[in-house]
Amino acid sequence: MGAIESVVQESRVFPPSAEFSSTAAIPSMEAYNALCAEAASDYEGFWGRLAKEHLLWKKPFTKVLDETNPPFYKWFEDGDLNVSYNCLDRHLETQPNKTAIIFEADDGKVTNVTYKDLHSRVCKLANGLKSLGIKKGDRVVIYLPMSIEGVVAMQACARLGATHSVVFGGFSAKSLQERIVDVGAVAVITADEQVRGGKNIPLKAIVDEAFALGGCEAVKDVIVYQRTGGNITMVAGRDRWLHDVMEGQAEACEPEWVSAEHPLFVLFTSGSTGKPKGVQHSSGGYLLWAILTMKWTFDLKPSDVFWCTADIGWVTGHSYITYGPLAAGATQVVFEGVPTYPDAGRFWKMIEQHKVSVFYTAPTAIRSLIKASESNENVHPRKYDLTSLRLLGSVGEPINPEAWMWYHKNIGGEKCPIVDTFWQTETGGHMITPLPGATPLVPGSCTLPLPGIMAAIVDETGHDVPNGQGGILVIKRPWPSMIRTIWGDPDRFVKSYYPEELGGRLYLAGDGSIRDKDTGYFTIMGRIDDVLNVSGHRMGTMEIESALVANPLVAEAAVVGKPDDTTGEAICAFVVLKGNRPTGDDAKKIATELRNWVGREIGPIAKPKDIRFGDNLPKTRSGKIMRRLLRVIAKGEEITQDVSTLENPAILQQLKETL
Repeated sequence: MGAIESVVQESRVFPPSAEFSSTAAIPSMEAYNALCAEAASDYEGFWGRLAKEHLLWKKPFTKVLDETNPPFYKWFEDGDLNVSYNCLDRHLETQPNKTAIIFEADDGKVTNVTYKDLHSRVCKLANGLKSLGIKKGDRVVIYLPMSIEGVVAMQACARLGATHSVVFGGFSAKSLQERIVDVGAVAVITADEQVRGGKNIPLKAIVDEAFALGGCEAVKDVIVYQRTGGNITMVAGRDRWLHDVMEGQAEACEPEWVSAEHPLFVLFTSGSTGKPKGVQHSSGGYLLWAILTMKWTFDLKPSDVFWCTADIGWVTGHSYITYGPLAAGATQVVFEGVPTYPDAGRFWKMIEQHKVSVFYTAPTAIRSLIKASESNENVHPRKYDLTSLRLLGSVGEPINPEAWMWYHKNIGGEKCPIVDTFWQTETGGHMITPLPGATPLVPGSCTLPLPGIMAAIVDETGHDVPNGQGGILVIKRPWPSMIRTIWGDPDRFVKSYYPEELGGRLYLAGDGSIRDKDTGYFTIMGRIDDVLNVSGHRMGTMEIESALVANPLVAEAAVVGKPDDTTGEAICAFVVLKGNRPTGDDAKKIATELRNWVGREIGPIAKPKDIRFGDNLPKTRSGKIMRRLLRVIAKGEEITQDVSTLENPAILQQLKETL
């Protein structure tokens, strides 16, 4: 990959306040360094200590790490535990009446569920599933909206030792069918419809469509949560209502004790080519890291109200809605709807109403809300009381410095630390992130690896590169919450994550990164395939996007490469302005202005050759920009991929227009 040429130098630094540090779980860089030193000097002892302190074991483990068959590492394998027991039963004596979930529906209706209530609901569903013959080792596909029922379904599977595979409610019938077939599911849990932004969207009908595509014969039961009462077809002998499955079931269910290595879930992530990859996670190591990162990264306190805005269909919703917050005994907000309905003040109104203290969302959500608040004073965060907030987080992609500054000022009131978390579906939890009581913050940088995470930057042959020079991000040692394999495809697991070119022992994150010469802080430059080679100069797309978004006219930008006869690769930028989308001469004038701006910020080589304007960017319903579609558009090719997960497919036509 070679060196990435430069990174826009960020000189703003925000040290943690003495007040925050005084009560923080990791209160200083000295405390952070001490944990890192413990991990470096006795790696297994470090992880073994944490696993004993933070998890409840039915049968204690005697061996921490088995490295005899790399890269198929095993953690705490001879120990037995149950994930649902660790999330629910552990709180029944100490805080049964504490609110576990504050659920806000799309229409604003609020339902509170205590730990005792949640435990009872999970046990009733687990008993209901058991009565249908679902047992340890079976796979259950969950295709549900954001709901209490979604969390209950995941926890009930964990209680029985059944491996769940959650499919995001925005995926098409074909995507759902592929996942049902790939994991060999025996049951599907779904809903009649989901409600988003005031609209009812079918789910059960899509399940029926998936079955019609064939290959789902192993599924014996389809369990349907009645969310809207919409008109659906129920297939006799196969389909049953969720409330009927739970009816009359006991409120206690003995957990199925499983090995720490038992697969808790399989979650599919898009492969850059072809078939999605079923990322398999363990029970013990995964849960340990979910709890630790809740305590370290989010500095969770018993009085906190935590809100992660992700969907349970993504790994963020697994680790920081269904498992981490409950295992840590938190009160959390779970939200069914979208950030812009009934207006773009929805997030801020909810923070005010529920007194949210720790708020975790995506840069794309932040950038779209910046645009909304600048065009409509009534939904500006300053109209709401956000003083309950004490910590902010960012997840999903690197946050550009200007969005970071807006978030810091307008949402955090310049007093809340921002944890800019780098991690992946495959890592199970945060890997590189500031610690809010210890790490001086730099906008746009995810700063330093968590204790025990041996992150490094190497060249194409697996050798370390000096700080200040870009390269490939890797993890040098296995860690407890790491991916165990790709479901049913161990060869693909090895090729994808432990390639021979890097020596077969380094975990390949797939991201380009650079470390600051002075601080050693990491900045993620985008996926390795998002590093452009323009006339022999290598530049991260993130860097160019950050420069564009720093311009006062720009709300959002996404940059991709396209083939060019002269330079090898040319830079194509898709831009959303804070005002209306320009056309004709206006568009040409603004494009010239933005090109020159990027030239001044980074250098002439970084000027985009092609700039296109849109009312928005193509995004999934979880707010991720679909850059692979933008690459196809930039090349002038026809889109053949499935676009059913897009929130706004009509935008694709607009972005095809060149100036």
